[in-house]
Amino acid sequence: MELLLPNPANSTPLTTLGFLDRAATAYGDSPSIVYNNVSYTWLQTHCRCLQMASSLTSLGIQRGQVVSVVAPNVPSMYELQFAVPMSGAVLNNINTRLDAHTLSILLQHSESKLVFVDHHSSSLVLEAISLFPRNTKHPQLILIDDEMVSSGSKSTSSTSHFLDHYEGILEDGDPKFKWVRPKSEWDPMVLNYTSGTTSCPKGVSLSHRAIFIKTMDTLVDWSVPNQPVYLWTLPIFHANGWSFPWGMAAVGGTNICLRKVDPSQIYRLIKQHKVTHMCGAPVVLNMLSNSPDLETLDHHVQILTAGAPPPAPVLARTESMGFVVSHGYGLTETGGIVVSCAWKQKWNKLPLTERARLKSRQGVNTVGLTEADVFDPKTGEPVKRDGKTVGEVVLRGGSLMLGYLKDTEGTSKCMRENGWFYTGDVGVIHPDGYLEIKDRSKDIIISGGENISSPEVESVLYSHPAVNEAAVVAKPDKFWGETPCAFVSLKKNGELTQKPSEKEIIQYCRDRLPHYMVPKTVVFENELPKTSTGKVQKFILRRIAKAMS
Repeated sequence: MELLLPNPANSTPLTTLGFLDRAATAYGDSPSIVYNNVSYTWLQTHCRCLQMASSLTSLGIQRGQVVSVVAPNVPSMYELQFAVPMSGAVLNNINTRLDAHTLSILLQHSESKLVFVDHHSSSLVLEAISLFPRNTKHPQLILIDDEMVSSGSKSTSSTSHFLDHYEGILEDGDPKFKWVRPKSEWDPMVLNYTSGTTSCPKGVSLSHRAIFIKTMDTLVDWSVPNQPVYLWTLPIFHANGWSFPWGMAAVGGTNICLRKVDPSQIYRLIKQHKVTHMCGAPVVLNMLSNSPDLETLDHHVQILTAGAPPPAPVLARTESMGFVVSHGYGLTETGGIVVSCAWKQKWNKLPLTERARLKSRQGVNTVGLTEADVFDPKTGEPVKRDGKTVGEVVLRGGSLMLGYLKDTEGTSKCMRENGWFYTGDVGVIHPDGYLEIKDRSKDIIISGGENISSPEVESVLYSHPAVNEAAVVAKPDKFWGETPCAFVSLKKNGELTQKPSEKEIIQYCRDRLPHYMVPKTVVFENELPKTSTGKVQKFILRRIAKAMS
């Protein structure tokens, strides 16, 4: 057959930014964003994003330069997911819960030229800027004040350190601006820093191509219909909200913005707006299923969870309330979920607890990921499909990152010459081909030569009727090397007639686990330390456990 080559008509760079152009035409009169008493249509959102992109170029922002955003899930945060890359800049969403020192490091490392700052984070960002080395040029600052937009009044926040307010900058832009298309689909579109970043930041660079593949892949994998009502319980700054800012534009969905995750407000918004879809880490599921505002839903709500292995008891409780839980696995480096627990119809006949156990597994590669496997760390070969033999989870596919910014060595360590990305997660492959994460490699507990998976122990702890949260870490032991140490917080909603003792918790685990896996120590805490995306900060708990020994 004749060899036909690509041409300009069939090789335009893949990008999700064009989804907004289409949404303005196909869903122009439909609601795009709802927040308190503010609402926009897709036509309005399209115009606003073009105006902001236009204003950014007028401010001197050039192709490939980094523009950062420090904000929660408010309308401007959503708009900037389009507006920043539409100006040709690289979008850098930053975790609002970082301390000033870490934030300062990230802004310097990324060489950010401009930062959009939520008014609740203004003092944090100003402190971060003050930590820049002397004679170092710092980025321009623009203040986001959604309360000013909601009330229609002027902000009382001081603007002496800021170039202008978000709305003031936007008003100066051209709503007919011709947005800056990528020269290549391999051009970087976003820069995301991995959670838990310290003085050695890992800046994950993702291309337009990767974001396009991930967005389309997620819509297909979760079977998202046209015009869903999506509640923003997942922080957009966490891996760009798993690609759903662009995904909602593709399907003309309604984005219900939410500044803070609060169970009572979530239930109110679900009822008020007939929410159909939402995402969140397992901690969000746990909050909803243990909330004093708990009520059975009057309609099914699809909820996608990832970020940490969800305990089966939490999944069971959440589904019993009317949520339909889907479970997946991904990393900042993959741009979102790349492995999901594809559901088999025959599993619907199983009891709720057994369905929850199966659903707690991570599953199989999504259609957009080429391959997922588990490799033996010694031989480099795939492990046995027996659900017992552990190895490192490896991935390959088009949504993977370009690499870590300014870190060639770190990139080469995880993106190997054999064509695989090594995640650092420990897992198994079950006989049915489904993958299950057992732990992060650094979180495996080795006691007397036996490997203990902390999620397995935590799942048992979560099944205790009095336990609200649980995390298990290694505690140094002179005889065993390490022993499991459990940190738990108890429920506070008045259901408890008597608080369990450490001895009772240990006995509960002993009745349900092999004895070598049973925690030797139980520590009761009011609340476990967590990142803003709901992951328990086990390094803090390990430090406490080490001090105890």
